[in-house]
Amino acid sequence: MSDIKTEINRRRTFAIISHPDAGKTTLTEKFLLYGGAINLAGSVKGKATARHAVSDWMEIEKERGISVTSSVLQFEYDDYCINILDTPGHQDFSEDTYRTLMAADSAVMVIDASKGVEAQTRKLFKVCVMRHIPIFTFINKMDRDANDTFDLLDEIEKELGIATCPMNWPIGSGKEFKGVYDRRSKSVVTYSDTQKGTKEGETNIIPLTDEEGLLSHIGNDARDKLTEEIELLDGASAEFDLELVQSGDLTPVFFGSALTNFGVEIFLKYFLEMTTTPLPRKADAGLIQPTEHEFSAFVFKIQANMNKAHRDRIAFMRICSGRFDASKEVRHVQGNKVMRLSQPQQLMANDRKILEEAYAGDIIGVFDPGVFSIGDTVCMPGEQFRYEGIPTFAPEHFARVRQIDTMKRKQFVKGITQIAQEGAIQIFQECNSGMEEIIVGVVGVLQFDVLKYRLENEYNVEIRLENLPYEYIRWIVDESTDLNSISGTSDMKKITDLKGRPLLLFVHEWSIGMTLDRNQGLELAEFGTNE
Repeated sequence: MSDIKTEINRRRTFAIISHPDAGKTTLTEKFLLYGGAINLAGSVKGKATARHAVSDWMEIEKERGISVTSSVLQFEYDDYCINILDTPGHQDFSEDTYRTLMAADSAVMVIDASKGVEAQTRKLFKVCVMRHIPIFTFINKMDRDANDTFDLLDEIEKELGIATCPMNWPIGSGKEFKGVYDRRSKSVVTYSDTQKGTKEGETNIIPLTDEEGLLSHIGNDARDKLTEEIELLDGASAEFDLELVQSGDLTPVFFGSALTNFGVEIFLKYFLEMTTTPLPRKADAGLIQPTEHEFSAFVFKIQANMNKAHRDRIAFMRICSGRFDASKEVRHVQGNKVMRLSQPQQLMANDRKILEEAYAGDIIGVFDPGVFSIGDTVCMPGEQFRYEGIPTFAPEHFARVRQIDTMKRKQFVKGITQIAQEGAIQIFQECNSGMEEIIVGVVGVLQFDVLKYRLENEYNVEIRLENLPYEYIRWIVDESTDLNSISGTSDMKKITDLKGRPLLLFVHEWSIGMTLDRNQGLELAEFGTNE
């Protein structure tokens, strides 16, 4: 058991979140570079080199240069085993990010130094706060002209409502960016520019007391400004308190440039010291402790067709406790079946290696013949408990789906059902129409493009989408309610989801109140769960 404990305790599992273009994928690549997982960091847009970012694997991602789905990356560094969950930055794919955060123990928030806190950062941050996830902030792109450093911290505190504690401090920005001052060691760290995606570069560490060294490396003006800012900082910023960090009430802040490698390794080292080992998880049987319980996991993501040649479906599981042994049978709680997990694998974006064992904190992908749903629990055969369900966020845009070639009905139903099971889109049927009338709901309109693209490229089915005016969706709490008996408004539509649960769509928000008034005892919910 001590070996299992040791293995679990060296795991660190975190998600990287940011607004699009804040440099999240670049930062992820530099982490992999330090861990020796890749030898050369490729430019995301493929300009400097023909290689694409390791974490963006889907064709549409390569075409558009944005992350559409979350990737899972594992590597070793300094005797830690690190699992990074890289999430899509674009708000139209935020539902994937919400679910991924359920599988993480902490989050790294990447902020663009010239833009500060942006809309998507706010939204994702709220999810972290809701779940008390510890947040570490990396203020990126210091190699470009940046906002005033104190203003950036002030903005994080005001906009996100979390106290900040700068762990290091930038010396200049843009062309004047000289490096960072490390507050703990009271020394200045300067770098030579390490462009071209390598990690080698000259690092100079100069103690603050070494006047001569400072003058020769950063110059008189920068030294005077730094002395002044350190005084202000020591008087004004919050004290570092690990307990507050781990409860999600204080965010340690780091400055650097992922593109040129300024401050990335310092950040990684501090982060690994401060972040936690895998955390206990809530289940209907109480808190499940990672090191004191046998193997258990939950499904947080399903991805079809990661490998076009194999037409496969992968269920991603976060291991919550114990050691996974590929040779042993497990219980799929929702399906009430004892089974062996097929082709368990560790993933590095779309590269995979079959594994024999894994530990709490790890993310594994298993082949899914269509039995798993998001939120499902897997545990040992002798046990029967469920981890708490993952929230399903309400779609905000709806469209009717028409297939162009009706002879391809079978492929169409298979394709749209499989994509819906991944959780990025939700599909509904008009009341009493079966699969004849399909309505698709998405959180962000870009998802419609992805759906169209994937049906065409992966299932050889062309579709036409007709936008619908509905903006509000409500789940009916009592699922046995007869939809036909509900008296609603003229802008209301009655639908069911894939599991046959009754729902209502509305064009106007006021119609929801009117419908409740007209139907005594009717209860509506704003979101469902993946139960």
